[in-house]
Amino acid sequence: MKAVQFDSHGDRDVIEYGEFPDPEPDRGEVLVDVKAGALNHLDIWTRRGMPGIDLEMPHIPGSDAAGVVEAVGEGVTRFEPGDRVAVSAGVSCGECEFCRHGEESLCPSFHIIGEHVRGVHAERAAVPAENLVPVPSGVDWEVAGSASLVFQTAWRMLQTRADIEAGEKVLVLGASGGVGHAAVQIADHAGCEVFATASTEEKLSHAEECGADHVIDYEANDFAEEIAELTDRRGVDVVVDHIGEATYPNSLKSMAKGGRLVTCGATTGPNPDAGLNRIFWNQLSVIGSTMATPGEVDDVLELVWDGTFEPRVRETLPMSEAARAHEMIENREGFGKVVVRPDSEL
Repeated sequence: MKAVQFDSHGDRDVIEYGEFPDPEPDRGEVLVDVKAGALNHLDIWTRRGMPGIDLEMPHIPGSDAAGVVEAVGEGVTRFEPGDRVAVSAGVSCGECEFCRHGEESLCPSFHIIGEHVRGVHAERAAVPAENLVPVPSGVDWEVAGSASLVFQTAWRMLQTRADIEAGEKVLVLGASGGVGHAAVQIADHAGCEVFATASTEEKLSHAEECGADHVIDYEANDFAEEIAELTDRRGVDVVVDHIGEATYPNSLKSMAKGGRLVTCGATTGPNPDAGLNRIFWNQLSVIGSTMATPGEVDDVLELVWDGTFEPRVRETLPMSEAARAHEMIENREGFGKVVVRPDSEL
């Protein structure tokens, strides 16, 4: 088969699309004929190399994909050849204290397909059956292949970790990205008043289409000052910040007394000034969140499959142009998800 791959960390020039040994499903695994997948910022970090993660090379990136079951390994009863499925990339042991209490994303051995092990941006992929979700027949492959990671992440952040309620004010930073545009839709669906930041008029317009009530151009304006003005200096109840060092100080400034900041990443750096004085005086909560439990995945993807939520696709490219797809993510071009499809599917 052909697969997106790299045999060393580096810039986009390490990416190739070429021959790779065909996968065989082991016990408990399913062989998927991939129809579409999508990139996440995680793919950029994985390609560049991350401390503490030693990948088997060559590495196939990709945490999002959807396709048709081609074969099943021994012991698999949930799926059979011909089923339509999407990948949910979080892998847990299923046996530890956290897994037994339904908190799989807290599992000590938790890891992500495409980040810690070979991913699914290939013509075929062998995936544990537990990491597949059924896809109804009417769902487009681009939707099925681009929704899972960002919508499950945003759902757990807002619904479980931040525990949002109707009427609360929610600020979503980086609303043009995958997690950001999913968070806007989820907060709007929950009945919150949604504030969103982005960098261009086009991106701000898309954020409004996703459900944002107020949009802020963070390049032209100080978003903390804008929030103060828009809320009569009260601030927001919840901030979704996956950007990190560049935004964290203003995120704290934007929060109402007793507010919650929830984060799933730090694309501009992981170590901002803690701001403990503001945290204790205003009784703020800073909450971490990673991926989601299988039940949370099922809940949010049902709302994607029925059209309540929509992964916006900025562009669809053949997998042979994966380097260009990485460039679009790195340069923050456009709004929403970048989808890749095997060349043989185009």
